[in-house]
Amino acid sequence: MRNFDRITAHPGRMNGQPCIRDLRLTVKRVLEVLATYPDREELRRDYPELDDEDIRQALAFAAAMIGDEVIDLPRSA
Repeated sequence: MRNFDRITAHPGRMNGQPCIRDLRLTVKRVLEVLATYPDREELRRDYPELDDEDIRQALAFAAAMIGDEVIDLPRSA
């Protein structure tokens, strides 16, 4: 079992969604900003509360939650 000591979830906070260190910053939001920010320095300017270990654990947590099912994706032309 992996140790996700920076991932927290409480029913009364953010609808029970997994968050980073009890902040009002969900794992989902961290994944979204990682996908949309062109570089980490810009991300750090907008989200100074995030550090490298928060990001690493958010990615590892998301990977652990994804099953190994096969999903058909559209083929590019």
